[in-house]
Amino acid sequence: MRKRILELAHKAGSNGAHIGGSLSLVEILDALYSHNLNLDTYNKSRDRVILSKGHGALALYCILEMKGIISKEISDTFETNGTTLFAHAKRDVAKGIEFSGGSLSLGLSFAVGVALACRSNGQNNHIYVIVGDGECDEGMVWESVMSASHYGLDNITIIVDCNGLQSDGFTTEIMNSNSLENKFSAFGCTAISVDGHNKSDITQALKAEHKGRPKAIVAHTLKGKGVSFLENQPSSHHLILNDEQYELAIKEVEND
Repeated sequence: MRKRILELAHKAGSNGAHIGGSLSLVEILDALYSHNLNLDTYNKSRDRVILSKGHGALALYCILEMKGIISKEISDTFETNGTTLFAHAKRDVAKGIEFSGGSLSLGLSFAVGVALACRSNGQNNHIYVIVGDGECDEGMVWESVMSASHYGLDNITIIVDCNGLQSDGFTTEIMNSNSLENKFSAFGCTAISVDGHNKSDITQALKAEHKGRPKAIVAHTLKGKGVSFLENQPSSHHLILNDEQYELAIKEVEND
């Protein structure tokens, strides 16, 4: 997945790409899409994966390709003229894209509404929503969590890609949230902290019981994971890889 993220980012050329936050999502998405999800796009009772952290769309496209939901030919069009695969995903259920990302916090509020609707319709499915830790600065995140808790939505799991960075810098310097685990717990969630680059730990957290309560998995990750000159660097949020950087990055992920 990391190699494919880098390939598509490089192909995007002067458009650049959100590389750092896509690389930090790899194990989260790998664990999630290996979690016996019902992804039948023609079934109203399908499970939903909603990417509220919209700038992680490149990683989403790559896992959808790996799982055979979209073709390599389609993902190769990322950020090229005439594409439907933009820097922020555009909703296309047939391609496994459940939400149009961009404005942060909206994906979680949308997910709460979907979870309520599915439960009201007697559908036995699950809604997974991925947010960023920088995104948790948004007030609508916490309004949504309060609603999920109030309605006892145990058909929703929130996964936080907690990589310590956002577009403007380090989260501790911009808006220090301290323990997100404690905050989600205080808002009525079953909160679990995991190593966001350990697929086994994430899988166990996905399986954990949370009857009568929404679940929040805080996955501690490293922005730019796998590429030494991008790791934990604010500049990795959105950038253009030149040919030399691309070759170096590919060698690093291949040798990981």
